[in-house]
Amino acid sequence: MHDRLTLLAAIALVVTTGCSSPPPAFDDVPPAEELYEEALDILEGQRWLFFRTTDYVRAIEKLQSIIDNYPYSTVAVLAELKIADAYFDDRRYDEALSYYRDFADLHPQHEKVPHTILRSALCRERQMHSANRDQTATRDALLHLDRLLAKYPHSPEAREGEILWRDLRTHLANNVTEIAEFYLKREEYESAAERYRSLLNEYPGLGLDAEALYNLGVCYLEMRRTEEAERIFQSIVQNYRDSEHAAAAAERIAEGPKSN
Repeated sequence: MHDRLTLLAAIALVVTTGCSSPPPAFDDVPPAEELYEEALDILEGQRWLFFRTTDYVRAIEKLQSIIDNYPYSTVAVLAELKIADAYFDDRRYDEALSYYRDFADLHPQHEKVPHTILRSALCRERQMHSANRDQTATRDALLHLDRLLAKYPHSPEAREGEILWRDLRTHLANNVTEIAEFYLKREEYESAAERYRSLLNEYPGLGLDAEALYNLGVCYLEMRRTEEAERIFQSIVQNYRDSEHAAAAAERIAEGPKSN
């Protein structure tokens, strides 16, 4: 009996020893600061004659390694933002927009939040279509800019945002103008007038007012709304006397009401 117990103890010792063998060793992950500097070096790119190439994928992998291995470090926060910038520079705007939004949501008090909002607007601006096509991206960009100008009006990014805001508003105004002109050429005056009124109400002060007013007056003349048309032409002569449309409006007034 004693020999049997001794044998069982020996077998148990062998099994226990085998199960407790150390796991395979992995290479140590470099410090976060070192990984970040390596990523920055990669993002600097390499120059070949007149061209510069940048391995964005490799740089992003380095930065993601910081986030995965040092998620609570201050360098991880910098890495999040740098990944977004890398995607933006690589023209991968959907990925960049996702990272910019996440950064602003996760770090709402960070000093770089205005930068992420402006870049979010730029991501959508780079994706927008010509004035005669769908303008969803343009409107999305304006929503980001509205947020930037409302929450961070004194930031350096706000100054750039104001210029972009006006450009995008002009782009949308041109979209409405093209639709209005389409109806005007087809002599669908009611539909054209509706667009010109929308243009004047929603996009004033962009340099399109005199032309929109003149064409609205033309629509009213064709619709036999002569008194309204004359008031519009008078307004153009008085308020836009230096515009090319003032002379045309004066001619319309001189012609008098259109005969039925």
